[in-house]
Amino acid sequence: MFEQLGLIGCGLMGGSFALAMKRAGLVRRVVGYSKSPSTTARALQLGVIDVEAPSALLAVSGADLVMLAVPVAATESTFKAIRHLVNPDMLLLDVGSTKRDVVDAARRVLKHDVGVFVPSHPIAGREVSGVENADADLFHGKQVILTPIERTQTARLEQATALWQALGCQVVQMPAEAHDAAFAAVSHLPHLLAFAMMNGITSQESGANFLSLAGPGFRDFSRIAASDPQIWRDVLLSNREELGAQMQHFQTALSALMEAIEAGQPEALENLINRASHARAHWRMNSRARP
Repeated sequence: MFEQLGLIGCGLMGGSFALAMKRAGLVRRVVGYSKSPSTTARALQLGVIDVEAPSALLAVSGADLVMLAVPVAATESTFKAIRHLVNPDMLLLDVGSTKRDVVDAARRVLKHDVGVFVPSHPIAGREVSGVENADADLFHGKQVILTPIERTQTARLEQATALWQALGCQVVQMPAEAHDAAFAAVSHLPHLLAFAMMNGITSQESGANFLSLAGPGFRDFSRIAASDPQIWRDVLLSNREELGAQMQHFQTALSALMEAIEAGQPEALENLINRASHARAHWRMNSRARP
């Protein structure tokens, strides 16, 4: 049981975390802060938080658990805003979709207090944003990736693991670099492709007519293109090196398909499709071995 959660960022992810902690009986009080006062006020109205804080620093004051649920580009400035109240008795978490940049920021800003920070990435989310969409079940049954560093306190890592497990999550640990490489492949590149596909269609004169004919396959493929633009702007920029490497693999695979089509080679094309079909048919979410 935590006495006080200092929640910085009262949107979908932060709000869902607060609601999940409350429902699980893991926290007595939630003090929240968001850059937008209207967001914090709405979080209070909805019962997501119990007290509004006028600043990130005051949200941390008196907290034994702090959650940073801010865009990854705002992580370093948030660390700077709260560093004077970060202490050895506190557990500090985040929910950033990239980890190497977050870890580097923590090292730079928190210095000797960085051991209380356990970088976290819950593999959960929705295409909608805002505290109105916060859901206590958002993390239940999902994976959470922890990327501890050499200075992460063992006690804090164990505490973070137990917390996420108490919320119904499967916890996996890996280095920040391995995390960013993996999610460039299975999350960041797919989002980039969905954005590009939608832009490619809508930029055509007949794009609206094309979209009017789309069915379930298009709906499923394009779903993530409706994701929050500011969040994904920051994610794609922060992981651009790994994203670039994955783009090269994608371009190679796309070129192979196009070459078979242009050359009129049905057998080669079927083999490439079959390879993808077989891999997708045998893939199960959360089925990979833990590193």
